[in-house]
Formats: sequence, C-alpha cells, structure tokens
Amino acid sequence: MVFALFVPILLASVVLHEVAHAWQARREGDPTADRLGRITLNPLPHLDLMGSLIVPAILYSMGGLIFGWAKPVPVDPRNFRSHPWSDIRVSLAGIVSNLGLAALLTLLAGPLLALGATGTVRTALGYGIYLNLILAFFNLIPIPPLDGSHVVAHLLPPGAARRYREVGRYGIVVLMALVFFFPGALSVLLTPVDWTMGLVDHWIRLWR
Repeated sequence: MVFALFVPILLASVVLHEVAHAWQARREGDPTADRLGRITLNPLPHLDLMGSLIVPAILYSMGGLIFGWAKPVPVDPRNFRSHPWSDIRVSLAGIVSNLGLAALLTLLAGPLLALGATGTVRTALGYGIYLNLILAFFNLIPIPPLDGSHVVAHLLPPGAARRYREVGRYGIVVLMALVFFFPGALSVLLTPVDWTMGLVDHWIRLWR
C-alpha cells in the first residue's frame, strides 16, 4: 500500500513540476516545449527512460535510496521577451508549483484529519506534502542543471557564468555522488524541508 501511494504521488508531483516550466516558458514567449507536447499532465512525454525508469528500478531492487530524474523541458532563451528575468521565472516555476501544491495539501490536511480521515488519506497527504517540499528545495540547490543554478548564473560575471553552466554537463554525476557518498551534506542542504514540515505539523495540531 505504501509503495502504491508513493509512486503515483511522486510521479504526479514531478509531472506538475515539468508542466510548470513548460507553461511559464510559453508565457515568456518560447513555444518550444508547447510544440513538443510538454504542457500536459500525461506523464509519458515527461519520462526519461534512464532517469525515470531504469535507475530508480535498479536502486529499488537494491533496497537503497531511490533517485531519478525526468526529461528536461526544452527551452530556447532566444525567444524570451525579458531576458534574464524570463529565464529566472521559467526556472523557478517548477519550484513554485511544488511549494504551491504542498501548501494546498497542508491547508486540506488540517480539516480532513479533524473530520477523521482514513489512514490511507493521512498517508497520501503526508507523502504529497513531504515529496513536494523535497522536490522544491532539492531543485533550489545551486548545482547545474538544477533550477537554482539558473538564478546563480545570472548573478555572476559573464565569464564565470559560462564556466559555471558548463558544470551542467556533469551535473547528474555530481548530484548522484552527493546523494550516495555525502548524504550528510545533502541533509544539511535539505534542512528547510524539516523546518517546513515542523510548520505543517503545527498547523495540523491546531485542528485536533
């Protein structure tokens, strides 16, 4: 039951994240993702064979930490109407969508639990809030190609920004090394998740 809830909620949260990027890119003047069918809640266009299926399946079979990624949303910054602000808004759209969903689920959790929601509903709400917070704050880590790196790049001088973006070619390797070999560092970077979950718990206690 736990696995049956975890996977669909994670998939829905990731899809929402990617759709938000594509939708905001269209608003900023770039139709690339829209033309490729990425503004859809259908998960198939967003799945990456290696990152969404093979790697997570192998890690799950090994009983370790599940790690993966979706297919990046294609963006052509040359189409943006307001560079660099358009690029920043597109980069942060996925994070905002996950934080928004976590906030919505939190607002619903209090009254639903007060009305005696079942254990399945309680578990689903907990996963939905926690996974969306993880996605939001993980993507804020300033390691290219994560979303937070786009903001940092625009704060750097052009030469430094170019070298910084080049790290994105090895970004997945760096992130996997961080997850598996330096879990303590990852826990520190994700400390805001724990702080926010504390606020969520306080909100829910108000309804008891």
